[in-house]
Amino acid sequence: MRSTKTFVITGGTDGIGAAVARALFSRGDHVVVIGTDPEKGDRLAREAATAPGGLDFVRADLSLVSDTRRVIGEVVKAHPRIDGLVLCARYFRTHRRVTTEGFEDNFALFYLSRVLFSYGLLDALEKAERPAVVNVAGPGHDTPIDWDDLQSAERYDGVRAMFVTGRLNDLLGVTFAERHGEGPVRYVLFHPGTTATSFAGEFDAPTAAFIAQQKLTAKPAAEVAPPILRLLDDPPGAPLSAFNLSTELPVGDALFPPSLAARLADVTTDLLKVLHPDR
Repeated sequence: MRSTKTFVITGGTDGIGAAVARALFSRGDHVVVIGTDPEKGDRLAREAATAPGGLDFVRADLSLVSDTRRVIGEVVKAHPRIDGLVLCARYFRTHRRVTTEGFEDNFALFYLSRVLFSYGLLDALEKAERPAVVNVAGPGHDTPIDWDDLQSAERYDGVRAMFVTGRLNDLLGVTFAERHGEGPVRYVLFHPGTTATSFAGEFDAPTAAFIAQQKLTAKPAAEVAPPILRLLDDPPGAPLSAFNLSTELPVGDALFPPSLAARLADVTTDLLKVLHPDR
């Protein structure tokens, strides 16, 4: 008989995250879903109540480092062993927004929260037999990184900010694998392709029209859940891998250079130390 496993999903109340959560609790696993909307969280919890598995919803604003750290502490305390982490949280903004902690919103939510969860749940993940982190960030884009303007203060474009932050997640994966590749945790960068998610965000009129058109042809989020579950159930052997749905992508090319990954890791550490000098 298969034992129950525990999985954590950020951005798990909508789109791909919710589809993965449903697939997991429907087969008997326990899911910790982190999101901003308690109504959506309660709706998922009611679904899980009649399923073989279970679900806990944790409300959080993951664009805030302080709230992200709070949630990580709560999750680890409640679940000292975690079998897998799926990172889905992001929010598109046509116009630049800065959080109360001083970070550009997209950079904070789509990158910093994933850094903190990747490392913050590491001890709990290492207690599992074959743990995996699946970072749904769209690997493989060649958007240039402006190292003098990582948070898009000089010239902000919502689409570019999203793509470049995806590249930062690629480099996060490189550093994580270098630091912890000898351990059991496998880091997987995942590209879902064009998917009819909730498209959470704040859009100007042209972008909203484009999104509406995309929804007409995009595949449903439920179709993305099976390849993510396969990666959680049978993680690749390599410390770092990347996939576009079920197609493996190379991670040894120019888009995944260790030198830039190390540079980003140093910058990230310095940014977080400014916010919390004691950490």
